[in-house]
Amino acid sequence: MNTVVQMPESKKKVPVAQKDDAMNYQKELLASNYMDLALAHSQGRKVAATFVPGNLNELLMCFNLARSLPETNALQNGMRKKSGKFIMDAERDGHSEDVCTYVKADLGAMMGGEIGPTGDPLPRPDILLLSYTGCFTFMKWFELIRHKYGCETVMLHVPYQSEGRIQPNMREYVVKQLKETVIPTLERISGIKFDIDKLRGYMRESAKAEDDLVKVLQSAKMRPSPIDGYFGAVYYIGPIFTAFRGTPEATTYYRMLREEIEQRVRDGRGPVTPEGDMGEEKYRLIVEGPPNWTSFREFWKMFYDEGAVVVSSTYAKVGGLYDFGFRHDPENPLESLADYCLGCYTNLSLPSRIDMICKYIDEYQADGLLINSIKSCNSFSAGQLLILREVEKRTGKPAAFIETDLVDPRYFSGANVKNRLESYFQMIKQKRTALAGAH
Repeated sequence: MNTVVQMPESKKKVPVAQKDDAMNYQKELLASNYMDLALAHSQGRKVAATFVPGNLNELLMCFNLARSLPETNALQNGMRKKSGKFIMDAERDGHSEDVCTYVKADLGAMMGGEIGPTGDPLPRPDILLLSYTGCFTFMKWFELIRHKYGCETVMLHVPYQSEGRIQPNMREYVVKQLKETVIPTLERISGIKFDIDKLRGYMRESAKAEDDLVKVLQSAKMRPSPIDGYFGAVYYIGPIFTAFRGTPEATTYYRMLREEIEQRVRDGRGPVTPEGDMGEEKYRLIVEGPPNWTSFREFWKMFYDEGAVVVSSTYAKVGGLYDFGFRHDPENPLESLADYCLGCYTNLSLPSRIDMICKYIDEYQADGLLINSIKSCNSFSAGQLLILREVEKRTGKPAAFIETDLVDPRYFSGANVKNRLESYFQMIKQKRTALAGAH
């Protein structure tokens, strides 16, 4: 999420310059992490590769490890139109068409010479830290990276929330692994002794940023919504879901962002789009599933051209369900890490996901649910038709289904997606007319 949406000068109005402050700062932060990674080995630092859902960023910082996130690298390359070649290179190397395209984009990039999305070199990881949170593909992905680099792998096994809540024995199981396996391995690889007070300090910063992020995301309950909770939110979640949660820089960014959004609310303004402020808000949607990154701008434009704003999305919670009350807790740091991993969206059962979407439709006064089914992402796509039917049945609101992919440009058909969206907006209009007639 390192590419920032910039508005043409002709579209800028006071106080949009304030909006640019947060987005420019976010761009600097994410670019600085790629620079950190490029310089890590020359500065004597070790590098950890890890994933976004359930990432233990605060813990990794205790060992002065530079943090690389393969998913983020793949989506950044997708936004820069580089992923298509990498995916085809990986397929020529023997990987199936059905394999997650993040994996193939990452492996193809490795084959191409270890250059990151910003053009800075990406270092070989010294340790792979896998917090397993609902995506089996992560394990196979890290097996392939370990095979390529010969680096050590440590796995934090996270039980699945099959009954819709975190049981005490699940928390204890994760904490035991942290104490007995993860922390000792990180100490050995980094040469740095674990300091729990340092972890508490990082968690205090995390909680501040999490408070502000929730205020930003929940501002979409207003009419008009001052944000887009899907296309806009991917920028907002960038720092907190990657290498910056727990840092003073993230705290600064989220405070700045919250203040800018609060100003938009006071001004009665809608979201900022790549072409400036969105026009009249006509449709309010909840979206399930990740975005398409290779045609991100074109995809977003299909929504704002029709006056459709996404008021909440499940993807914006893939790195943490903060709006349901979770905060990193400095008083119980290891238990807090366990709860964070256990509570990630892809670690929830289908009934929990359905409950969550229905709650969003109600609280955000949405017109319906749109599912973007990702061809190569099983952790999101499994069960989505069941979700669609159940949400329609429980809320009485129309739902629709579109299909794209994460970073494979071959699986984005702009005309097909546009036709389906236009049909869906018509369906919402008809539903409104029928309801108005009934009253």
